Amino acid sequence: MNNNATEQAFDSSETEDIINVRAIISCPSGDYKKKFKNRFPRKDLELMVVAFKIFDFMTCSKCGELLNLNLEFEI
Repeated sequence: MNNNATEQAFDSSETEDIINVRAIISCPSGDYKKKFKNRFPRKDLELMVVAFKIFDFMTCSKCGELLNLNLEFEI
């Protein structure tokens, strides 16, 4: 819209190499629910795996139960 803009348009091949992930963390007792969004380049897929391993040991601060992790991917 602005002819003086210095930003370039997104390259379609660049946007195709991104994996969008939404993580929903919740407590089984219903006391806690939080949503997070993140984007990972396909070439750095191992970063996504490391990020998910962090959730394995998260517990609710109120009841001590392990938190549930639900993932939604847009590839």
